[in-house]
Amino acid sequence: MNRPNIKTYRLAAMFVLGVLLFNYPLLALFNHPTLVAGIPILYVYAFVAWALLVALLMLVIERT
Repeated sequence: MNRPNIKTYRLAAMFVLGVLLFNYPLLALFNHPTLVAGIPILYVYAFVAWALLVALLMLVIERT
């Protein structure tokens, strides 16, 4: 039986982080009519969280 390597654990942690970042309670914190540079703060949060996850996944996958 093969042992899972550290990359598997890191990818699982990234999945859990993604679920937490885009879960209702955290999204509700940013659901206000406040604007950042003319963009609603919820959209800014969603884009920044998505970009952070993509960057972290890129680091985990590329680092062998």
